[in-house]
Amino acid sequence: MDNVIEIRGLTKDYETGFLFKKKIRALDDLTLNVKGGQIFGFLGGNGAGKTTTIKTLMRLQFPTAGSAKILGRDIGDIDLHRSIGYCPENPYFYDYLSAVELMDYFGRLFGYDQAARTQKTTELLDAVGLEEKDRKKQLRKYSKGMLQRVGLAQALINGPEVVFLDEPMSGLDPVGRREIRELIASLRDKGVTVFMSTHILSDIEALCDEVAILRNGKLAANGNLGELLSQNEGSRTLEVRVQGVVADAIRDKIEFIAGAAMKSTPDGANINILDEADIDAVLHVTREAGGRLISVQPVKQSLEELFVKETE
Repeated sequence: MDNVIEIRGLTKDYETGFLFKKKIRALDDLTLNVKGGQIFGFLGGNGAGKTTTIKTLMRLQFPTAGSAKILGRDIGDIDLHRSIGYCPENPYFYDYLSAVELMDYFGRLFGYDQAARTQKTTELLDAVGLEEKDRKKQLRKYSKGMLQRVGLAQALINGPEVVFLDEPMSGLDPVGRREIRELIASLRDKGVTVFMSTHILSDIEALCDEVAILRNGKLAANGNLGELLSQNEGSRTLEVRVQGVVADAIRDKIEFIAGAAMKSTPDGANINILDEADIDAVLHVTREAGGRLISVQPVKQSLEELFVKETE
């Protein structure tokens, strides 16, 4: 599959200070490829350079060095913006307009006639879950979550081939997050490439095919999410969950099992073991203490563990 985003040595310095100016490097020689038709997760701690990268790709600011292409065209090509969509972390619009008026405005910018603008407005506001009773209210009366929904809708008004989303779940309640996750997944089904930055790691795990992690403006990790999580999982291979026991009551017996480690839970314990053959011993100890088996599953590195490891 061809790369739809190609970043080569992208660097961005900011100047700070008044009399004695000093340069701060927000993005440091970033090189990254994103394949078409997938959802790509862009991760990093606060100040890692995620928003700087996206704003540079959107030509809202200029790089100090390096270059980038989207859909095979340099990001300086103005016509390229007809084929991409963008929703910033904190979308801000003319707040005296309603959602319907705002969508009509963006539709006009892309040259749609009245019938097409009306149809697209209805379809997209439905898709992002903005209730009909709110669509003709002024945006100044919207909550952050409602503005986020409108921001997502405007990012899709032109039927883009590539969509850039900076913290798309910001301000949304759990129901709203689920609706937007489903919307983003549906974009992939239509062949749209989604480049999204978020701090909500569960959304990344649920949606993304590949991820990149930034640390201090540099690329710390990049690749298929499943492959990254399977690397360096550690020595614990199986987790046995048990209930109905007090962890301290069985700790001494569990520690006799070679390589075993146990964590107490509110209703029992999670026991990590190195060998499948040790499951019988764990079950015997648990049943003697009046407990029961809940599950046995392979231990996998979580995205949170990978994120912390790569950003610390």
